[in-house]
Amino acid sequence: MTSSIVYEGELRTVATHLRSQTVIETDAPPDNQGKGERFSPSDLVATALGSCMMTIMGIKARDMNVDLKGTRIDIEKIMKADPRRIGAVNLTFHFPEGFQASEKERNILERAAHTCPVIFSINQDIQVKTVFNWPIPVNP
Repeated sequence: MTSSIVYEGELRTVATHLRSQTVIETDAPPDNQGKGERFSPSDLVATALGSCMMTIMGIKARDMNVDLKGTRIDIEKIMKADPRRIGAVNLTFHFPEGFQASEKERNILERAAHTCPVIFSINQDIQVKTVFNWPIPVNP
């Protein structure tokens, strides 16, 4: 087994990763009768996509000796109705000051991000928009 989830009441769950005992709490969002004090389950789907993309990029970056430490992804999840579902996820990558990678390495990293298992696992009706805000190279 991967995890265990307990319903706490008031639209809150507590999920435990069994191997590490790491805990994640979720709440229904305010627009769906919840408190919105924690990630919602659909927030976790969008966040998992970003985390997965960054992890796969990290594997490629390590292979190329490119340092991605400090890279941030801003994630916007957009919901649709009838039925209520995730309609789109917008991901904007921001690289740290001093980031160095050639054009070829950047292309490899972008392609790697789009091969993460989560992107292949989400419904194809979900629009995924990805923006990579690469810094201007110091030595082009």
